[in-house]
Amino acid sequence: MKKNMGKCDRILRAVGAVIIAILYLTGVLTGTLGMVLLVVALVLLLTSLMGFCPAYTIFGMKTCSKCSIDKSDE
Repeated sequence: MKKNMGKCDRILRAVGAVIIAILYLTGVLTGTLGMVLLVVALVLLLTSLMGFCPAYTIFGMKTCSKCSIDKSDE
């Protein structure tokens, strides 16, 4: 698995996951919506920790600066 997420993207995903988790744990998010958002937060946190987003691969995106360097220039 090749990293395709940049540092800023990873930080934003982790912060978003933490915010969703805090809202769920404090009771602001409840019910089905709360559970769905908690799963989304888990996915955001896991992709942030791995530095790899499967959706980016499908759409051909990369936010990692060192990933976007063209290897033919070397």
